[in-house]
Amino acid sequence: MRWLVALDVDGTLVDHDEVLSSAVREAVHDVVAAGHHVVVATGRSLDSASPVLGWLGLVAGEGGDGAGGDEAPLKPYVSPMVCSNGAVTVQVDPALPGGHEVTDVVTFDPEPVLRLLVQDLPTAAFAVEDVGIGFKVAGAFPEHELTGRIEHVAFEELLGAPACRVVVRSPEHTPEDFLEITSRLGLKGVNYSVGWSAWLDLAPEGVSKASALEVVRQRLGVDPARTLAVGDGRNDLEMLRWAARGVAMGQAPAEVREAADEVTGTVVEDGVAAVLATLPR
Repeated sequence: MRWLVALDVDGTLVDHDEVLSSAVREAVHDVVAAGHHVVVATGRSLDSASPVLGWLGLVAGEGGDGAGGDEAPLKPYVSPMVCSNGAVTVQVDPALPGGHEVTDVVTFDPEPVLRLLVQDLPTAAFAVEDVGIGFKVAGAFPEHELTGRIEHVAFEELLGAPACRVVVRSPEHTPEDFLEITSRLGLKGVNYSVGWSAWLDLAPEGVSKASALEVVRQRLGVDPARTLAVGDGRNDLEMLRWAARGVAMGQAPAEVREAADEVTGTVVEDGVAAVLATLPR
């Protein structure tokens, strides 16, 4: 009777100031303690996603010691985690060196799409993820927006190696501008999602949180009918459609709410906690 519970991070587990409420933390603990598979599925890179498990109190680290305050300790948290919008999957296990192991990385050739985008966005900043390390960056990103080791390089240096994820940032443009540009250019060979701000994520074609979660589901042996996903962004669209029960957060854009089976409260209303409370114990 175990469920696979896929949870987005920003706008779902934490608000946009990275605040995690005690109600959400306790709800996640209850679901893990009940034996369900809680899988964090995020657009964050590995080094940015890893601290979230500590905030939740599922592993030792910032914000948690694995026990969750004064609660009885949970058994060791062993679970897959989906990062970089599905391009990177890791196995979290305290018995492993560093507490995790990268199990899957899907890459693509970024050169064709980057050359196309830079013609339309000559003043944009571009970044290519270096899994578990940080980013190679051409241009200026706001401080703390990218995590890990940031290596500043010339634009041409971003083109020479396979990439699991490319980020495009252009403060001069709105999300609607990015949607228009990507539609007009007809980007081929990649999957893309537009963020809340002028932020564009590029992934290998066919890769999304949903594609990674389907691999995870099969490995865990979970019935497709017992899959739950909660998210709030455009990069959650495929995941919400993939799940037997896809739930959009209350503040999600209309297209995300429409893709979901149901809508819960906003992140400030602890909407994800209300959803988790409905799972069998």
